[in-house]
Amino acid sequence: MRIKNLFMPTVKEAPSDAQIVSNILMIRAALMRKISSGLFAYLPLGLRSINKISNITREEMEAISASECLMPLLVPKELLDYADRWVAFKKELFRVKDRHDIDYGLAPTHEEDFTEIVKGAVQSYRDLPLSVYHISTKFRDEIRPRFGVIRSREFTMKDAYSFHMDEACLDKTYKDMSVAYSRAFKRMGLDTVSVKADSGAIGGDNSEEFMVLSNVGEEEIIFCEKCSYRSNVEKAVIKPEPKAETYTSEPFVELHTPDITSVDQLVQTYGFKEINLIKTLLYTMDTGETVAIAIRGDVAVNEKKLSNYLNGCDVELADEATVRAVSGVRVGFAGPINLKKKVRIIADYSIKTIHAAGMGINKDNTHITSVNIERDFTVDEWADLRRAKEGDLCPECSAKMYSKRGLEVGHIFKLGEKYSKAFDFTVLDENNKPVTPTMGCYGIGINRALATVIEQNYDDKGIIFPITVAPYEVIIVPVEDESTDSFKQAELIYNDLRACGVDTLIDDRDARLGVKLNDADLIGIPIRIVVGKRSLENGFVEVKLRRETEMREVSPSDVKDYILNLKKQLFDEINNCL
Repeated sequence: MRIKNLFMPTVKEAPSDAQIVSNILMIRAALMRKISSGLFAYLPLGLRSINKISNITREEMEAISASECLMPLLVPKELLDYADRWVAFKKELFRVKDRHDIDYGLAPTHEEDFTEIVKGAVQSYRDLPLSVYHISTKFRDEIRPRFGVIRSREFTMKDAYSFHMDEACLDKTYKDMSVAYSRAFKRMGLDTVSVKADSGAIGGDNSEEFMVLSNVGEEEIIFCEKCSYRSNVEKAVIKPEPKAETYTSEPFVELHTPDITSVDQLVQTYGFKEINLIKTLLYTMDTGETVAIAIRGDVAVNEKKLSNYLNGCDVELADEATVRAVSGVRVGFAGPINLKKKVRIIADYSIKTIHAAGMGINKDNTHITSVNIERDFTVDEWADLRRAKEGDLCPECSAKMYSKRGLEVGHIFKLGEKYSKAFDFTVLDENNKPVTPTMGCYGIGINRALATVIEQNYDDKGIIFPITVAPYEVIIVPVEDESTDSFKQAELIYNDLRACGVDTLIDDRDARLGVKLNDADLIGIPIRIVVGKRSLENGFVEVKLRRETEMREVSPSDVKDYILNLKKQLFDEINNCL
């Protein structure tokens, strides 16, 4: 491709609303442009990389015998109603009506479409297992789109769905998908780790995220120092700490605490230790019920765990009016003793470690000390509701855990029978009896993968693309203009490389050499060839890898074979990691 004919509007300055490197460089390097909040247009360079990522994904899906399809972007409400996802997606689902006043959703995922299609085509155990997938646009009405395409309202996703007669068969495909995902990400040049994850609105009991470790990651990942346990904090199980050997026999004592409404203030003003305090937090559910959560002062409520514990209900901290109605006091003084209104008291296991606790007592400007949790109040239910953090004990080997941040690029789920049951989908087994198939689903964020590649591969000059996903593999930079012999030599090299199947750019613009070199570094093409009069007079052209500072001198007559070998080396480096 000739840059003179390529739509490649690079820019020098970072966009003012871009916060992370990938967002900045995708705009500056002319990979994309922002249309509106959470909406982006992909320009030619960006689209070429997107297509290469998509093709790597296709190849790995086909290697495990998944068949590619394409579903519509509009999903009828009646399909989403089968598994209650019209309601479950809540405000994240874009909803539209046609001229006949029929409701549709802009597809957030495609479990329903694929289940409906397969149900109509599969009748016997002989037709299973079956894996199908597509690569298409998805939509989520994000409350706060951010970080460019990391959290956007429209995105490209590969989602696959598998159908099985039993759990053993599902297990095999789930493992095959996990291996295929690992291969795909390595081929893209990404280093990923897989972690246990919450299934969210997709459903199912088991899921696994593929994460790229990154300081700008939206998710916190917990790792065990000794064993292989790792999980995102939404899913991480906390091994209960040892229960206190005894609980205080002293009566609790009221303490006047004017305007002290937080754990930090109690610690700083009265010398309490966080691990000896109990926070009582009131949450409202989307059913209208209020629950009281008692948890130790040094840990936080994991609202995803709480939501899952409450059968998927949405939860949020109660507003001031609700707090007063339930506790009789303002925010900061609630406690599980003498609540004004009877509500469920759910306690996190963490409070069992406290010998003598301090907490609120539903009396303004008052806390109490020397609380015995077995004597002084009644817990209706016990649960693991705390957010995992560094120093917590591994649920599998009891070693300490540590945390890092990560970006999710893939997610695989064991759906079970959630959708097949909802659609009344059965097949006949070997005994001619109807059986409900079990399902899995598997997603890769295609444009998010592109952004993540950039987050892992850049320097102060721009992107450093792995050759497998670079928009072009080679860029040729002529030093002089079109009338010179050096430019003609650059043209010969350009034509030779293209004839050999090398994705090649030639910067034939009437621009200063510095501008051309800066753009070559910015857009991150892996191999650069500079052709100039002086170097040709000395019998060479300059070849340089984007990731290196070393310049290589190569004879014009040898440059084609040299580049072909260099390209092979770069691909081999990635393939050898598989």
